[in-house]
Amino acid sequence: MSDILIRNADVVVTMNATRQELKQTDIHIRGGVIHAIGPDLHAPDARLIDARGCVVTPGLVNTHHHLYQTLTRAVPGGQDALLFGWLKTLYPIWSRFGPEEMFTSAQIGLAELALSGCTMTSDHLYLFPNGARLDDTIAAAGEVGLRFHPTRGAMSIGESAGGLPPDALVEREPAILDDMIRVVDRFHDPRPGAMVRVGLAPCSPFSVSRELMRDAALLARDKGVMLHTHLAENDEDIAYSLSRFGCRPGQYAEDLGWTGPDVWHAHCVKLDSSEIELFARSLTGVAHCPCSNCRLGSGIAPVRAMRDAGVKVGFGVDGSASNDAGNLIGEARMAMLLQRVANGADAMSAREALEIATLGGAQVLGRDDLGQIMPGKRADLAIWDVTGIEAAGSWDPVAALVLCGPTRVRGLIVEGREVVRDGQLVTVDLPLVLERQNRLAARLAGSVVLG
Repeated sequence: MSDILIRNADVVVTMNATRQELKQTDIHIRGGVIHAIGPDLHAPDARLIDARGCVVTPGLVNTHHHLYQTLTRAVPGGQDALLFGWLKTLYPIWSRFGPEEMFTSAQIGLAELALSGCTMTSDHLYLFPNGARLDDTIAAAGEVGLRFHPTRGAMSIGESAGGLPPDALVEREPAILDDMIRVVDRFHDPRPGAMVRVGLAPCSPFSVSRELMRDAALLARDKGVMLHTHLAENDEDIAYSLSRFGCRPGQYAEDLGWTGPDVWHAHCVKLDSSEIELFARSLTGVAHCPCSNCRLGSGIAPVRAMRDAGVKVGFGVDGSASNDAGNLIGEARMAMLLQRVANGADAMSAREALEIATLGGAQVLGRDDLGQIMPGKRADLAIWDVTGIEAAGSWDPVAALVLCGPTRVRGLIVEGREVVRDGQLVTVDLPLVLERQNRLAARLAGSVVLG
């Protein structure tokens, strides 16, 4: 791996302890690690990247996604539905997926994230039809070159047992636990700088049993991996928890071992003050998905209250069937705007939104080696050209990234390797993957009759 020297960046947003923003600064990358930061650095054998006119930030970190859903964007019948109705529309389509659909949709989702400045993403895959496996998405991430935190999800309670998913998409719980052990043993890397870490992620309280939630928590602690699920997403979710379990989602999670620094929950739109205090006290993380929450009419998550209480919060694009985009810097802007709608114009600054998108996401995913531009941290960097039309006339180039743009990076470096160069993905043949994606989507659309 050759050295890289980023020269003459207009601003380097370090996200260090004092949140320094360094002007006219160089960054020297060696062996996948940030080696030095400062003006007029010298590295005679390094590849040079001229960053004049650019802001350099830590790579953005996406804490919640369903990559397989990039094949089912803008599906009729689900465009105007609430969460449960939306799921019932999409489940029959997803049941037709196989390994090729999982792999290709993941490639597209990962490419979209990379172009929007994301260097690391989690993924929540909880259905495995027709021979599909978590291995398919891990292979896609290896080709695209993003740092990856896939989670082995699961659904075990089908419609016949009072659950939401069709019986054809659920699995037997012993088989789920066996495959969780398999993927952790095969793919999880606990070392600093790891490109792949695996989590365990039963889908939701309305699609798995209490026993599976509890067993997954015990297994995760035994294996030293993180836990993830959906929680308190909307009013239907709260009503289901109260009716089925006799308690709110936060209490349900705590009772089953689903709080702690090794746990993060997606959405949490409807957490109340006691649940926020519980998450803060237990160091439980939250993946905030503002665009998906808007698209499904779920509400505005109490992010201001969470942050003020000390809850770890990161952003997630959520699935591309419920967003329907996968642009993480766009999520930062939406989150900032929604908190202002809910709490006033000073509720969240552009810089705080950028912090949540970078350092916040790294903290939620337990990555203290990421999220900052400092010597010794991994070299995951986004290079934003602020000389284009989106930022034209802006007085503050750092705030401009969230307030106006750009929304696409000029360069992206992951573990010291270029993934995006001059605005183009360089790790895979994107036009070829797009052609395959659109062919698969057309085939799916032709095989499904929507009500």
